[in-house]
Amino acid sequence: MDPKAFVTAFWRDVAAQDRQALGAYFAPGAAVFWHNTNERFSAEEYIRANCEYPGEWRGEVERVELAGEAAISVVRVWLADDSASFHAVSFFTFTGGVISRLDEYWGDDGEAPEWRRKLGLGSAIG
Repeated sequence: MDPKAFVTAFWRDVAAQDRQALGAYFAPGAAVFWHNTNERFSAEEYIRANCEYPGEWRGEVERVELAGEAAISVVRVWLADDSASFHAVSFFTFTGGVISRLDEYWGDDGEAPEWRRKLGLGSAIG
């Protein structure tokens, strides 16, 4: 298994909300953690949450890094109508060439908070 290709294909199928394809990425008993909202999912629940989330999605893998038997990805996911945009950092743990654990951290894309702008801190990335 090429972990970078695996992760890229995984995110392609997440963005496409391809329920059938997503099941093949997970080991039996796999667990998924969304730490920002204190939620733990089975693979089936994770797939359902992604596939039943309203709207048509797009996604772009910005970065994949390997760390031993694990992989870390940074992705941007957005609604096709551009009404919402998010970034996610995901830590993949593999067993037997499939995901046994997935830890994800999601954040909304948007402007810097007013308090930082008022202090003149930071600048736009692009």
